[in-house]
Formats: sequence, structure tokens, C-alpha cells
Amino acid sequence: MRTVIFDLDGTLADTSADLIGAANACFRARGLGDLLDPVADALIAFHGGRAMLRAGYARAGHGAEEVEADFPRLLAHYADNIDTHTTLYPGARRALATLAEAGFALGICTNKPEGLARELIFRLGLADHFAALIGADTLPVRKPDPAPYLAAVTAAGGVLARSMLVGDTQTDRDTARAAGVPVALVTFGPEGRGIARLSPEALLDHYDALPGLVHGLLP
Repeated sequence: MRTVIFDLDGTLADTSADLIGAANACFRARGLGDLLDPVADALIAFHGGRAMLRAGYARAGHGAEEVEADFPRLLAHYADNIDTHTTLYPGARRALATLAEAGFALGICTNKPEGLARELIFRLGLADHFAALIGADTLPVRKPDPAPYLAAVTAAGGVLARSMLVGDTQTDRDTARAAGVPVALVTFGPEGRGIARLSPEALLDHYDALPGLVHGLLP
């Protein structure tokens, strides 16, 4: 079965404002104020909680010792506010339905903790679209190790040779390369069409184009 695996943050949904809100809550608790900007620092948000904490504390002239201490607090705050500002990218829901109707298996492979990822896709009304979800803590390794991607393909009922990844960052480019599959990188994230620097097999400018793109890469 032909299978399309999606990253979540920055690919299916713009989660940056809620992620940065969780990091800023940690900074405010230490009396530092909001150290990250939800727009200017969106790319940092899509690299994960620790990346946000490291960036914020570096700006405040702090070392890295606060990062691990605050990471559980960040996750707790994010869990309580997981969909306050998060929105699906335009056309994503329709594209998923079109691919499912065409017989493609769909899955998610994300570096967001699995429980948070499942809660978010439930709240976004996407849970029924995906046959598999592999998160950062589902396996002992995470992207760009290819094992989570392969696990997502297998759980969705697909085979590696007839699968592809849709993502938004260097991590997704590296994951696809390690797995030996094509990747389409979205251009509506913080890098815009600058993401072309990673030489993906395809660029996705809008979800309306996804079904045709997928049929081209997985004939």
C-alpha cells in the first residue's frame, strides 16, 4: 500500500504560538519575562521544547542548567494550552481526505511526545485520518533516526519502498534520506521557499497541491 507519513508541528499545523507560549511561561516564572517572540522565533519552536529553552536562556545570559529543570514545566504548560492558538494549515484537512479516498495509508512521525501529539490531532479533528502515530518517546530513538519513520509506515500497513514523508525542517530531510524515501518539504513555514536549500524531492506550496504531488512521487 502506498503510504504518506507526515510530520506534525510546522507541517500539518502551525503550533508555534502555543509552543512559544509554554516556553515563555517558564521564563516568566523565573522573572525573566517573555524571551521568545511567537512570530520571529517560530522556527525555533519547530525544533522542540529544549531548543526554545536554550535559545531563551542564552538571550538572558544564563547557562544550560535551567533547560532540563524547566522542560517538564514546559510540557505541562503546553499540555494545558495545546490548542489555544494552533491552527491547521489551509487545505490540510481536505488533502488528507482526498489521499485517503484514493487508497493511501496515512501516518504521523513527529518529535513531539506521543501523548501530546495524540491529544492535539484529536482536538484538531484529525485522529480518524491516521492509521499510525509515532512520537518522540514511542521508541528509544527519534527522528532523524529512520527507525521511527519505518515504524510509522509499518503501523499504517505500508511498505518502505512505497512510502514518502511530508515535513518542514532539516530533521525531516535527514530522516527521509536515512530511510531512503522521498520527502516533500512545505514552503509555508518560517523558512518559506528558503527550505529549497535542502534539495527535497518536492516542495509543497499549498495543501491543494499535495494529492498531485504524491501521485507523482508514488505512482
